[in-house]
Amino acid sequence: MESVISIQQLSKTYASGHSALREINLEIRRGEIFALLGPNGAGKTTLISIVCGIVNPGSGQVLVAGHDIVRDYRASRSEIGLVPQELVNDVFETVWATVRFSRGLFGKKPDPAYLEQLLKDLSLWDKRDAKLIELSGGMKRRVMIAKALSHEPSILFLDEPTAGVDVELRRDMWAMVRRLRERGVTIILTTHYIEEAEEMADRIGVIRQGQLILVEDKHTLMQRLGRKELLLQLKQPLAAVPASLAAYQLELLDDGHALRYAYDTQQEQTGIAELLAALASAGIEFKDLKSSESSLEEIFVNLVRNRA
Repeated sequence: MESVISIQQLSKTYASGHSALREINLEIRRGEIFALLGPNGAGKTTLISIVCGIVNPGSGQVLVAGHDIVRDYRASRSEIGLVPQELVNDVFETVWATVRFSRGLFGKKPDPAYLEQLLKDLSLWDKRDAKLIELSGGMKRRVMIAKALSHEPSILFLDEPTAGVDVELRRDMWAMVRRLRERGVTIILTTHYIEEAEEMADRIGVIRQGQLILVEDKHTLMQRLGRKELLLQLKQPLAAVPASLAAYQLELLDDGHALRYAYDTQQEQTGIAELLAALASAGIEFKDLKSSESSLEEIFVNLVRNRA
């Protein structure tokens, strides 16, 4: 699949000596939703800011839709819409004037019909004549999204877009993201709500201390690094796990009323059949069992912890 953003050997060290990014190599495909995850201070915002032309790169090369972000700044920037973490607006302007002005900044011809539909999609049309100072925090966030999309970019960056916003806006935003992806817009997001990345993203990147430690298709990542668990509810409680079952590394839960068995999804043999036979041999009966698998959050936490 064609890359819309190509990052090669990108590094950034600030004058203070802090190394924010170290030799980042990343290809982002046209039309995908790419989630960039990492702890606070990992380099997520620095990476986005460099691609968007807000922060100068230290070394390396970044191409946006084939345009070098340094040599062809205007062309590359026109392809990008950015929703930053911080709310930055002229609070005394109206919603309509703000969005129309943002479109004009990129040299786009006026298109009232497009802007009207954009505001309607974001539930802002009824607020079009309101000044930004009069809006709630959630409504101001919607205006930031409208500004980012005003010039019809092919790439949209969402930097912690739902931090501190209401549930309704979060739901509306992800519905809009899905529509944009259907139209071929590439979306790159950072988020602390890992369940959103799990639901929305096509691929996941994990960054830690300025280094990209993993890039993987979401489903492949969860299959490769995830673990499944089998929880057995026992008919009679156990005081301890019998020595004959030690090989299965069972965990006794719920005051002895349940056993948990973890297994690797990548192994050809899960050991479940052998475990059930061993339980029967030990005279242990269960009344219910259910399986579960690791969430993306658990995988992410383990990745960051293991690389520490």
